[in-house]
Amino acid sequence: MNNLKRYLKLYLHYASKHIKVMLEYRVDFLIGMFSTIIQQGISIVFLKIIFSNIQELKGWSFYEILFIFSIAFLGRSIHHIFFDNLWTLGWQYIRSGNFERLLLRPVNPLFQVISERFQQDGIGQFVIGIIMMYISANHLGIQWGVAKIAILILFIISSGIIFVAINLFFITFSFWMVDSLPIVVSVFGLSEFARYPVSIYHKSITLIITWLIPYGFTAFYPANYFLANHGVSKLALITPIIAIGCFIIAYRFWCYGVKHYESTGH
Repeated sequence: MNNLKRYLKLYLHYASKHIKVMLEYRVDFLIGMFSTIIQQGISIVFLKIIFSNIQELKGWSFYEILFIFSIAFLGRSIHHIFFDNLWTLGWQYIRSGNFERLLLRPVNPLFQVISERFQQDGIGQFVIGIIMMYISANHLGIQWGVAKIAILILFIISSGIIFVAINLFFITFSFWMVDSLPIVVSVFGLSEFARYPVSIYHKSITLIITWLIPYGFTAFYPANYFLANHGVSKLALITPIIAIGCFIIAYRFWCYGVKHYESTGH
């Protein structure tokens, strides 16, 4: 417990310093946040254009898919705000030899990588996710209670953990490849499939994004718990288990990578 308090205090210290630096350039801060809103909003406009020509997509309505989008956005916002620095592991830490600085400190090196950047752009993604959820839930007639809200929060946190775990797993290859960013970007691109119902894809794609690289549990399956009219709502209940399992695997692989890390001088 004391260790947890120590790391929480350290993170708040890192975050406050980073926010102060960003607020020195307030226009850049606001531009970064609103640019994310515009960028993500374009995908909603694109979805609306599709449904202006069709009523349903293999049995799925516009607002049902919008609800799936909202959970995806909220889950990704957690990753974007708090864990965005993972993307820079290869070129900023390993290639430059900067990772050795982290190993000399009496603090978990993964924690240091994570805490050295707070990405305000993700706040815009979080805001648009909330707006989308409010609009879609109202049109779908979803009735919220304390239990449902608690489950929703659990699913969103689990979604964020899955995004982080998958990113962490593949960025860890940087210990051997110097920079695995191209692989991470390619894998992360699969998350776009999870914004839509997996039932519209070929079975091979459904299998990949459900059990191999489980992006389906970042949005589609959790959303179905609340929609409950497409026959896969019960699968959503294992979302937290999938999240914990993914993170354990990713973290162990990370520890293996750190153990086999060789400095730039070798």
